[in-house]
Parts: sequence; structure tokens; C-alpha cells
Amino acid sequence: MKMENREQNEEKPYKCNMCMTEFTFKCKFIKHMRMHTGEKPYKCDICMSEFRENGNLKKHMRIHTGEKPYKCELCMSEFTQKSNLTIHMRSHTGEKPFKCELCMSEFTQKSNLKRHMRSHTGEKPFKCELCMSEYRQKNDLMDHMRRHRGEKPYKCELCGSEFTDKSNFRRHMRIHTGEKPYKCGICMSEFIQKSNLRIHMRSHIGDKPYTCEICKSEFTQKGGLSIHMRTHAGVFMSEFTDESSGEKPFQCGICMSRFTDGSNLRTHMRLHTGEKPFQCEVCASRFSQKSHLFTHMRKHTGERPYKCGTCMSEFKHKSNLRSHMRKHTGVKPYKCELCMSEFSENVGLKKHMRIHTGEKLHRCDVCMREYTEINNLKRHMRKHHATK
Repeated sequence: MKMENREQNEEKPYKCNMCMTEFTFKCKFIKHMRMHTGEKPYKCDICMSEFRENGNLKKHMRIHTGEKPYKCELCMSEFTQKSNLTIHMRSHTGEKPFKCELCMSEFTQKSNLKRHMRSHTGEKPFKCELCMSEYRQKNDLMDHMRRHRGEKPYKCELCGSEFTDKSNFRRHMRIHTGEKPYKCGICMSEFIQKSNLRIHMRSHIGDKPYTCEICKSEFTQKGGLSIHMRTHAGVFMSEFTDESSGEKPFQCGICMSRFTDGSNLRTHMRLHTGEKPFQCEVCASRFSQKSHLFTHMRKHTGERPYKCGTCMSEFKHKSNLRSHMRKHTGVKPYKCELCMSEFSENVGLKKHMRIHTGEKLHRCDVCMREYTEINNLKRHMRKHHATK
């Protein structure tokens, strides 16, 4: 009766002297005090985890026993806690009760809203003690720490590739499974990564967020701008002309070729003079164009800036990426006019044409036998003329 009277009268005789919170019942007051004292009287005999309340220990024990008493009646999924079932049900109902007041984004869980809010506040509460890098989410910090330790716990059983974080591992697995979960709603193109879909969407909406500060050309991708900037390397702006007019006022005095600006003429003249002003600091190789030096440097640095969005293969040259992409698309643009055979690369067509012409470019210096392909010559040399 006393307890009922307290609830009716809103009487709260138990007061916390630390935070001034008041309680109607002594049992709730005792539980509350454990927050301040850190006392955890309920211990798991299996893994020694400790809890403030007996109810939390009971929930924890289901991890060990495998008990999942809460079942979804729609898809039969089972859960150890009622709260997890409640959250799961929102995936069926579409309910998102937690809304961001700044951008109106909605979330199924309060914890997801809290993490989202950090994108507005800039808060990064998780800090690496080794390099002071800061992160919005604890999982991101954990992934980062593995990079310091060199730890790669996620391993692909198909090709042996290893990854520090699960998200990269999942993306990698799509290469093997062929899964492309991100689809364009306009042209139905599919992509392995969400970032690739975002870039693709710019082709539909005309969004070009990357602008050249020199000529104001706009690009959908940062890589496109980087490639474009090479066209300005060494250019004298005073010699620019209106290329859109088609005018080519700069003419080569040797072969009469014409150019829209002086820089292109100067580059062209090096074909005649043999001048190679751009030198590699590593191996001393020289080049007539700066862009050729940039490309050459990738041999030393190992840089492969052109990546296949389908299988993540990387290439030093854009032309190699284009050729590679034909493996995925099945496009064979090079056709034999004699027998209609098709090839994905021009070199394949050239080799094929020797079948029709009978041309044999590769000759054995020992017996003078001729072959259409160098691999056949090498095979011949090993078989008949190898030094024993």
C-alpha cells in the first residue's frame, strides 16, 4: 500500500547526493547509485563479464546459450533482445522515428542519428594515440589502428587478398561474385561501389564540380581535371588563340603541319630537331614532351592512376585501361575486312592480317626460317638451336 501511495502522491524519498536525481523506490535508487560507484555485482561465470543489473546478465547469457526468444513473424529472424526485434521490424515497416533537424535525414536507430549528427558538428570523438588522427565512429578508429599494426584480418578465400576493414573486403568480393548493388535509376547501369554510381550520375545531371583555374574547363571527375592540367604544362598563355574558331595560325616550316597555338608547334618541332628537354632524374631517360616524362615516371614509382571500376585492376596508361575494359564489355572495334574476324585490340588485328598476307616478320638467324609471330620464333629457337 505504501508503494502505491507514493506513486499516487509522486513521493520520491530516495535522493542521490551526487546528481540530485530522486526516486520513488529504493531498488531503483540502488541501481542508479551503481552508475556513480561503478559497482557491477552480477558476473558471467563463462567469460567473467560484469553487469550492474541482473536483467542485463540474463540478456548477456543468451550469447553463450544461443537462445533467441524474440522472433519476427514476417521473416522468422530471431533475436536475443526485444529491443533488437523492435529495431528489425522497422526494416519491414519502413519506420524511421529518429530525424535530423538540420537536414531532415531519418534513421531507424537513435545511435545512427547520433553518429550522423557528427557530420554536421564536425565532432570526432575517437582519436588515435599514435598519430592523433580523429574519427567520427569507433569502428573507423579500429580499422585505422589495424593499419598501424599491419593487421589484415579479412582474407579472401578465392584469391588470398587481405584487408584491414570489412567494408573493403565486401567490395572486393563483388569482383568475384559479379554483384553490382548500386544501380542508376535512369539508364540502369550497375556499379560495384556507391562512389562510382555518384560519379556516373553526373553524366546525367550535367554536374561538373571540378573546374580548371586556367581555362575554366569543367570536369565530372577529379582525375579528369588532373589529366587536363597537363595540357597547360609549359604553355605560354600569351600565345593562346581561339581554338573553337578552327584557326591554326602556327605552321611548321619543315612539313607544313599547322597548329592552333605556339606551344603545340614547339612540341611538334622536336620531332624534327630530336630535342628532348625533359629528363628523368632516376634513369636519365629523356623525352620530347613533359607528359611523356610523367608517364615514364610511373615505371619507377609504380603509380597506376587508371582503375577499372568493374574489377579494380589498375593501369599506368589510359589506353591500357580502355583495352582492358573491352574484356568486360565484349567490344571488338577492330575488324578484318577479308574474313570479318573481330579483335579487341589493333595489335591483334595486325597479327591476324599476316595470315592473309603471308607476311613473316620474324626470321631465325641460324636457319633463315620465318614466322608471323615472335613467340613462334622463340619456341623454334629453344627447340632447334638452344645451346646444350
